[in-house]
Amino acid sequence: MAWLVLVVSGVLEAVWATALGRSEGFSKPGPTLVFAVAIVASMAGLAYAMRTLPVGTAYAVWVGIGASLTVIYAMVTGTEPASLLKIVFVLMIVGGVIGLKLTQ
Repeated sequence: MAWLVLVVSGVLEAVWATALGRSEGFSKPGPTLVFAVAIVASMAGLAYAMRTLPVGTAYAVWVGIGASLTVIYAMVTGTEPASLLKIVFVLMIVGGVIGLKLTQ
């Protein structure tokens, strides 16, 4: 169960990171509200997962999922240019997350 919660929390990290960028310094209420709700839920899920998973592994997986999805979303929506090197490096992050899961 901790791994499922951790993955969902990683997805929520991507949500809050994207919402933070769209809030334009918290000047837009919609994205600011999404940011606030997503960051609280994401942190709560990370804290829950850390009750049974090692802190370093849980944090690395959480950050890896969030960072990867944030970059992928930005490339898909066109807010950030895509490149072969970016895709390769994101795949390396995903591979690291999978590797950490396999070692548990």
